[in-house]
Amino acid sequence: MFNRLRDDIKAVFERDPAATSYLEVILTYAGLHALLCHRVSHWLWMRKMPFIPRFLSQLCRFFTGIEIHPGATIGRGFFIDHGMGVVIGETSEIGDNVTLFQGVTLGGTGKERGKRHPTIGNNVVIGTGAKILGAIRIGDHVRIGANSVVLQDVPPYSTVVGIPGRVVRIKDKKFDNLLMDHIHMPDPIARRFEQMEKEIEELRKILKNKGRK
Repeated sequence: MFNRLRDDIKAVFERDPAATSYLEVILTYAGLHALLCHRVSHWLWMRKMPFIPRFLSQLCRFFTGIEIHPGATIGRGFFIDHGMGVVIGETSEIGDNVTLFQGVTLGGTGKERGKRHPTIGNNVVIGTGAKILGAIRIGDHVRIGANSVVLQDVPPYSTVVGIPGRVVRIKDKKFDNLLMDHIHMPDPIARRFEQMEKEIEELRKILKNKGRK
């Protein structure tokens, strides 16, 4: 438990340049508070303790604005930046060194029981407002752009953007997880529009030249 706490606090300093001291991080970081509360409630949940784990998670949601079901499994070095509006469902599984920004949802898509929430690999960055829904798997070293809606499995070393989420880049080597850019993503639709504009401009020039003749 204490080793995980150390890793969680270390993750804050690695990924948030605004963090200046241990006292500040421990007392003022809502994401860390929500994670600590989850570590305790999950420990109780795994020991079949009735009521108390859910009560703790709801109490934590009231104070932090972050809802993590006590049944969710979360690895080491987990970091929630800002955090307001984050929702993590019961059967979610999150690997090591994962970063979530505010407004992220790891949710289900129906009322079925059993595994119904996403599995997130290691070294994943999930941008602001992204929604990852269903019992899908997000591979290691994946970046998911802000406000993306992901409904299918994502292979490792990928970049995903859009609604629904599309894989727009696959790298053959891992990206730097500490470079948490989830805004400047490739946009295949914008790229296609730019290409179409160039083609239209070329056609205009051709028609203009023909008109002169």
